[in-house]
Amino acid sequence: MIEPRTNPLHQALFRILRPLARLLLRNGIPFGEFSELVKRAYVEAALKDFSGDRRKATDSAAAVMTGLTRKEVKRQREILAGRHTATFEVLHTNRASRVVSGWVNDAQFKDATGEPAELPFEGPVSFCQLAKKYSGDMPPRAVLDELLRVNLVSVHEDTGELSLNQRAYVPAGDSQKMLQIFGEDVSDLIATMDHNLACGKSGQQPLFQRTLTYNNISSEVMDAWRMHAAEQSQKMLEQLDSWLGPKDRDVSGESVAGSSSESIRTGVSVFYFEDPQCKETRLLSSRQENAS
Repeated sequence: MIEPRTNPLHQALFRILRPLARLLLRNGIPFGEFSELVKRAYVEAALKDFSGDRRKATDSAAAVMTGLTRKEVKRQREILAGRHTATFEVLHTNRASRVVSGWVNDAQFKDATGEPAELPFEGPVSFCQLAKKYSGDMPPRAVLDELLRVNLVSVHEDTGELSLNQRAYVPAGDSQKMLQIFGEDVSDLIATMDHNLACGKSGQQPLFQRTLTYNNISSEVMDAWRMHAAEQSQKMLEQLDSWLGPKDRDVSGESVAGSSSESIRTGVSVFYFEDPQCKETRLLSSRQENAS
């Protein structure tokens, strides 16, 4: 067995798993339940991502690759087949988010200055029309209630018209949806890093991934920094959204049927972090950076 202290991948995994273990314990997930999910992920990756030239990976090949028994691989494969994991909903394309994106990017729902227009609830150019266009079969009132709940929409007292307060839908106080975001965002980051680690061998270009980090910032500046980071990050995401949003075929109205172009999910994630550093941690970090 490779010593975890000297294996860079083990060190990286432990750093990932440490906050994950904290989240699991806080939500009452014991190790056995986590272990079962890890087995399932190993089997799915072996069967779908490492089949090579074979049209379908075998249980025996997956067992050799994962270290699990063929019986266990078969059991996990049957669970995966029954749960249709490939059809899990992607939260960032949920109905409320799609309505907000349509409001921001669809010219039909913009005002003369190009900003999201103030909309009546009903009528030819209204919130009802917006919701029907972008939320599928969800009742417009249900979509509006959700946007009001997270303070994304305001109702004018005099006219009753609706205005958009923010350009991004982020669930507030809803742990289930925040956990869905957690699963989606972390998996996207790991997929990007995995691509960048392996792209040299395949000749592909790396994907953009950068982090800004300082480890000796005074606590007195943190309130101003949090606000500044949030404002600048929001501005950047709105600029990217104004470029990419109109090119989404659901927004542009371009028909996917008959098109030779496949649909690709893409985007950019921005997240803020802070971690109190004790003096010993800063010294250790400094020594490690100097050594490298």
